Amino acid sequence: MNDMEIRLVQESFTKVAPIAETAAELFYDRLFELDGDLKPLFHSDLQQQGRLLMKMVGTAVDHLTDLDTLVPIVQRLGARHKVYGVAPSHYDTVGQALLWTLEQGLGDHFTPEVASAWANAYGLLSGVMMEAAGYEQVSGRVPELSVT
Repeated sequence: MNDMEIRLVQESFTKVAPIAETAAELFYDRLFELDGDLKPLFHSDLQQQGRLLMKMVGTAVDHLTDLDTLVPIVQRLGARHKVYGVAPSHYDTVGQALLWTLEQGLGDHFTPEVASAWANAYGLLSGVMMEAAGYEQVSGRVPELSVT
């Protein structure tokens, strides 16, 4: 990711953070709409899960300029997700749900440049997670921008 992409991700997240609870709800609704088979992977309260999701996204966004700190956190997350039953194909679905959620939350501020920056950030981080989970190295994957 370049400095401009990092700035776009960080600035746009400041617009989503105030509606974190709604964004998390939108995310999970969209995720299960895209793939209902993912529901059994979530055993806990979805509101609590949503708070954890938004906290983790916030941490990642805050540390995009400090990969030495961020990468080990994301690696541990990827290893845990494998234990939870997350498969490689789920990463694409999560990426699609994330981009859709951001589009809903940002409205007109979800420009093609912002979408691309988020897709690149997600591709980078999901690649690190998948690699840590022992899946085929896919660092730098970018989810399809099927934004509507």
